[in-house]
Amino acid sequence: MRTTWRNWAGTASARPARWVRPVSAAEISTAVKDAASSGLTVRALGSGHSFTPVSACDGVVLDLSGWTGVVAAAAETGLVTVRSGTTIRALNRALDGLGLAMANLGDIDAQTIAGALATGTHGTGATVGGLATQATGFELVLADGSVVTCSATERPELFAAARVGLGALGVVTTVTLRCVPSFSLMADERPVELDEVIASFDSMAADNDHFEFYWFPYGRKALVKRNNRVPAESSDIPPPMPPWRRVWEFEVMENAGFGALCRVGRAMPRSIRSLNRFSSAVLSVRSYTAVSHQVFVTPRRVRFVESEYAVPRESLLDVLGELRSVVPRLSAPVMFPVEVRVAAADDIWLSTASGRDTAYIAIHQYVGLPYQEYFDAFESIVAGVSGRPHWGKMHSLDAARLAELYPHFEDFRKVRAEVDPDGRFVNPYLTRVLGTG
Repeated sequence: MRTTWRNWAGTASARPARWVRPVSAAEISTAVKDAASSGLTVRALGSGHSFTPVSACDGVVLDLSGWTGVVAAAAETGLVTVRSGTTIRALNRALDGLGLAMANLGDIDAQTIAGALATGTHGTGATVGGLATQATGFELVLADGSVVTCSATERPELFAAARVGLGALGVVTTVTLRCVPSFSLMADERPVELDEVIASFDSMAADNDHFEFYWFPYGRKALVKRNNRVPAESSDIPPPMPPWRRVWEFEVMENAGFGALCRVGRAMPRSIRSLNRFSSAVLSVRSYTAVSHQVFVTPRRVRFVESEYAVPRESLLDVLGELRSVVPRLSAPVMFPVEVRVAAADDIWLSTASGRDTAYIAIHQYVGLPYQEYFDAFESIVAGVSGRPHWGKMHSLDAARLAELYPHFEDFRKVRAEVDPDGRFVNPYLTRVLGTG
């Protein structure tokens, strides 16, 4: 049995007192009750793709890798109920077989569906929301071991909190999602001068179903990604990407090749600016059509650390301008690109897009390279526009500051106190971001 848990990026670790691998909701309930009897806290493990210690636990950890699969599906309504340990990759395969799809996804599919929802995972699109906007119901095991369900009409306040719940309310056992008929996307990815991207940002975001760009901080160009649904009966669409080119582009160039450059940069930091400019200069053009999740998702094998903030969309260009002026003055150069995405406002209590149309700015650094100065500078910039940190990515905010950023913060804390009065699901990260009591 393993004794140490570590996340994917190596930024968090823990030594749990007990590991449990349940294969039923009843076993999850028993594990929670046993933990209470022993005076231990409980956390459910996802795939470890959060950069924060949101899953870290020195009590009882629940490995949900044996609790997977689709429980129920109705093609006519699009409602699909899935066990919480199911990865998004496995969910996408299952939905393919049902003729269904998630309406929007992030660019990584290794997360469990429950973990992705709990931390507010999102994709991009000016008129679409994050993954939590697609959730219509949950089954949870609460701190007393009881199994409850919630939705917009059944225990609505618990549902409102659970949509982005940080694992603070209980152990999610199943999630019901509103899916859509399967669809294909036309992907257009190409290098564009950064100044041109900034000048046309609003129109690019408005004119494309899913729009994002990556900016290499020392280069002149950004990689712009525009993904749009294939119109019905359309014949003027790019062909699928040949398998050999998919391997070349995504495995050889974006992972093996870029990973090699990162290792060189880590060994010789003075070369990073040149390597970064080189990466920007060799960006290629790709236009292809594929089933939606094959466009949304990109393999990510080069390890990094990340901080991401959600800012009001109208403040994005000012934030980028300040970030562009800060990066050249950093004592430690930046190897990884900056990613910019958008999302529509939603009504979810702890969603980073709650109540406002949002732009996301994600900054990264290759593992093993200094990042604190960079992340601190970024955080000071976004603080001026009421930036909200991604719950699963690195930040320094505490409950006092977060309460100012979320109108329903106290509503969430009230529900949490009702369903977990003894702090069965607490850990140090939750204490920092949600407070005590």
